[in-house]
Formats: sequence, C-alpha cells, structure tokens
Amino acid sequence: MEKFIPTKNEKVVISIRLEIDKLNKIDDISNKINISRNELINQCLNYALENVEFSKSKKN
Repeated sequence: MEKFIPTKNEKVVISIRLEIDKLNKIDDISNKINISRNELINQCLNYALENVEFSKSKKN
C-alpha cells in the first residue's frame, strides 16, 4: 500500500479587483457549499486552467 505523505502547496497572497455582483455570487456559492471564498476561487481557477481552449487565429 502506498504511504500517505501530507504536503502543503505554497500559496501566495495577491490582490484582485472584482465587480461586486461577482463577489456576491462567489460568497453565496461558497456559503451554500460550506467552503471558504478562497477555496472556491482556487477551484474555479484550477478548472478554468485545466479546460482552457484557444481559438485558432490567422497570421497576417
């Protein structure tokens, strides 16, 4: 059996500006699912980064 080795991912404090309606929606969702605002934003960012698609652009 593989051993469990706890790790801590390094996190950095940053500042971002959000529209108030987006912040309210983030807060509503995080409260409904009982996780922190920070954790919800991290999960949303992880999903977006893992699923990003780029459109093909024409080169001039």
